[in-house]
Formats: sequence, C-alpha cells, structure tokens
Amino acid sequence: MFNAILLNKNDDGSTDAKLTQLDEAQLPAEGDVTVRVEYSTINYKDGLAITGKSPVVRKWPLVPGIDGAGEVIASSHPDWKEGDPVILNGWGVGEVHMGCLAQQARLKGDWLIRRPASISARNAMAIGTAGYTAMLCAMALQEKGVGKDSGEILVTGASGGVGSVAIAILSAWGYRVVASTGKASEADYLKALGAADIIDRAELSAPGKPLQKERWAGVVDSVGSHTLVNALAQTRYGGAVAACGLAQGLDLPGSVAPFILRGISLLGIDSVMATREKREAAWQRLASDLPLDKLEQMIEEIGLEEALPRARDIIEGKVRGRLVVDVNR
Repeated sequence: MFNAILLNKNDDGSTDAKLTQLDEAQLPAEGDVTVRVEYSTINYKDGLAITGKSPVVRKWPLVPGIDGAGEVIASSHPDWKEGDPVILNGWGVGEVHMGCLAQQARLKGDWLIRRPASISARNAMAIGTAGYTAMLCAMALQEKGVGKDSGEILVTGASGGVGSVAIAILSAWGYRVVASTGKASEADYLKALGAADIIDRAELSAPGKPLQKERWAGVVDSVGSHTLVNALAQTRYGGAVAACGLAQGLDLPGSVAPFILRGISLLGIDSVMATREKREAAWQRLASDLPLDKLEQMIEEIGLEEALPRARDIIEGKVRGRLVVDVNR
C-alpha cells in the first residue's frame, strides 16, 4: 500500500479530492515502468484538477500530478532499469493517466527522461513543468534570434512558476528582464531572481490599441488574453513572443497588425507533448544554466496532504514561485 491523492467525480459533477492509500494493483496496467516517486509538485494545471475549477481530468478516478521525480523500481522497457533516476513531465499524466502526487506511479518508459546528475529529485520538482516550460520559452526566443543585446525581455505572470524560472534563466544569460506582476510586495523577490525592473500587470491586462509604443525585444507570456495582446502590440520590430499559458484567459482579442506591420513572431510553446529530444535539451540547459541559489529562493516544500489546500491557493494566485511536494511526508 502507498499514499496518494485520489480524485473522484461526485454525482453533482464536483470533484472529491482526498489523501488515501492505494494498492499497487490499482496502478494503470498500460505503463511499463514503475517509479518510486520522491518528489512531485503542484502546477496550475494540478490546481485546476484538484479543485475541479476546469475540466482537466478526463478519466475517473485519477491520481493528479503532472510532474514526478524518483527512481525506477520495476521496468519492462528497454531504456530503463531498476535504480535509474527519472523525471516525468506531462504526456497527459494527471489528466487521463494516473499521476505523481503519490508514492508510486506506473508510467510509459517513452515518457521519461533521465534526471541530470547535477539536479536532485527535489530540485527537479522545484523546476517541474513550469521551469521546463520556461526553458522551452527562453530557448525559443534564442532560436528566433532574440539575443541579449536585442533589447528588454518582458516576463508576464512573473511571480508564478514559469515567470520566476524564466527571469532566473534569462537574467543568467545576460538579458535585461522586466517583470510584470500584480503583487507589488514581490518586487524584492523578483529583483533577487534577476529582474531589472518591475511593472504593474494592470498596464497590460485591460484592452489596448492594436499597435503601441515598441518596447520589448522578446516576451515570455504565461497569462494570455489581453495581457498577451498588449505584449504583442508593444513588441519591437522583428521581435518574438513565446506564449505558454492562459491564466487570464484562452481568448486572443487582438489584431494582425503587430505581425504584418512589425514582422513579429508569436511562438506557441507546448510542454505536454514535446519530443524526448526537445525535453532532454531543455533539461540539460536547466542543469547547466539555472542558478541553483535562485531556484532555492522560489521553493516552498510541503507534504502530500498539504497539496489539497495549496491547490486552491495556486488557482487564486496566492502562491509565489514553486510548490515542491515531498510525497513521503
């Protein structure tokens, strides 16, 4: 038996989330690698699943947790053997496949990557999907030719997981980063991560003109809706915007003007179904380029039972940085 958070759907359509014990026989049969989970985390999507605020879960009952780091304890997959340190991000885990907010998980070996030797299981989950997505965004801007001398980089949703790691990465690479946040109290935290300047998210969150004063060479946006549209309208000629989130909304109430008059690029960043090659490249860059002292400033470590109330906090914007879940306490 092992501890796990289990989600069930109530008759009224609401979600029942509780800490319980499961038997190994209750793990999904379609996996070919069983992992002893050491740490997991709570991402925004996990918050949606646990609270039922959005129809993230599409198979019931379900263990949430789109991220996990641990050690292989059994495998019939040719790439993995007992004792291998692994990381899981995405692939529908915690949505349609039992996830990692549990002490054990059975997963498909093709979904796993080897944890870099310089990153502990705890730090891997401090990074998690949020940090791995932030690295995909940063790499996409680089690949599009946005260099550290191109101009300022805007990071929206700056005090969240994606934003915090994006600031740390980009500032470490020598970019001048401007952080957008609705939390004035987080200014010292964001500057400690490497932000050169702070702006109020209210400057971006309301409807704006299709074209505005050019400011940003690049943008990492985890917010969407009007915030993304305004960021596009303020991006300099030839710049690029990496979009990876929808905290403000799924809509894109904007204009083609920035694309056809300023030649900017909107780069969609998907972390869930990214290829193993892309994942491994991102995690190797995280291992080499993310300052661990800055990572430590983002972390709040909690136990498995605490994940239930903190899931509500992350949806309500009450969480700074990264929630790391020690599933064994």
